[in-house]
Amino acid sequence: KWNYGLAGSSAHIHASLWDRAGRKPLFLDAKAPHGMSALMRSFVAGQLKYARDVTYFLAPYINSYKRFQVGTFAPTRTVWSRDNRTAGFRLCGEGSKAIRIECRIGGADLNPYLAFAGLIAAGLAGVAEKLTLPPPHAGDAYVGKALPEVPKTLREATECLARSKMLRTALGDAVVEHYVRTAQWEQFEYDRRITDWELMRGFERY
Repeated sequence: KWNYGLAGSSAHIHASLWDRAGRKPLFLDAKAPHGMSALMRSFVAGQLKYARDVTYFLAPYINSYKRFQVGTFAPTRTVWSRDNRTAGFRLCGEGSKAIRIECRIGGADLNPYLAFAGLIAAGLAGVAEKLTLPPPHAGDAYVGKALPEVPKTLREATECLARSKMLRTALGDAVVEHYVRTAQWEQFEYDRRITDWELMRGFERY
């Protein structure tokens, strides 16, 4: 995000699951609510449960978190919904073979390999744990104060990554520690810099 008054650039990631032949959509159950199979419901529940764990892989820089602002169609809450662009996850292709879940948290600065790995790991953890999917959020997710939040800063996302048992199991301790250290160094470098905003706020305005 390069301008305070404009929306940031995103990288939304859609996930669907098909059989090995590529003919049968395993997320589709036409008789189930919203056309979502039990497998899909657990997969999405896993992405919701572990959304904070994987946020660093979706937003890896200081500037990434400037995008999560109310009213910009960038999500601030880790909930799922039906055709609702204020939520972190959105159901697409409802009731059709194209049914899929869209993660709207990612920014254009993400590493796609890490983002895919984190989201797939979260979804598969939901399947393994047989998680139950809560009802879809209805209405403006920006005003839901009790709803779980996307981490607001790189520092917060790094702490979530460091504590993630799920990602340590899926990716290994060495991988997680590498990116925790990478994020900590990024934060260190930023914390010791003097920004134009600070100069304007503290010196030039007086």
